[in-house]
Amino acid sequence: MNVQVVSDQKLLNCYLSGDRNAISQLIERHSRRVRDYIQMMVKDGDVADDIFQETFIKAVRVIDEGRYTDNGRFLSWILRIAHNQVIDHFRAQKQNRQLNEAEAGYDVLGTLRLAERTVEDEIVCEQIASDVRRMVELLPDEQREVVMMRYYSGLSFKEIAEQTGVSINTALGRMRYALINLRKMIKEKNLILN
Repeated sequence: MNVQVVSDQKLLNCYLSGDRNAISQLIERHSRRVRDYIQMMVKDGDVADDIFQETFIKAVRVIDEGRYTDNGRFLSWILRIAHNQVIDHFRAQKQNRQLNEAEAGYDVLGTLRLAERTVEDEIVCEQIASDVRRMVELLPDEQREVVMMRYYSGLSFKEIAEQTGVSINTALGRMRYALINLRKMIKEKNLILN
């Protein structure tokens, strides 16, 4: 049985020539991979479905506006859109997060905490920063590098990935392992960091 698979570029050309069915075939071809990626990132089926739809809506809009340039990597392009949609979701989620009492500046009794830090507060903060810095120095080189770039230099994971020559996922993985290792050290040393 000889089944000929039509290339992504051919399907895009058919779609741009007026064949509306071609875009459906293209979406169907890559839907599982895109959906799996989104699901892996957000870990919520309903949210993943919404982001999946937004991803392909955005892709079709870009194609319709003539802004898509085919370089033979349609799947990479659509996964990049999905990744950006996931990031947008987490940013929106972070902005909509409710503040708890401590973050709002009130204690349990509803009284406003003092805005100015005491000398004692300053000493405690300096000690905590020193403890954390010593633990960061004990991390493996790759993990320490990501932590330093993220928390001390304020770089995004995209910037970290570019500067270290790795993928964003690798940079995120290194940060994850660094945080796991730091938590272990904190527990082993019985440190209280607040």
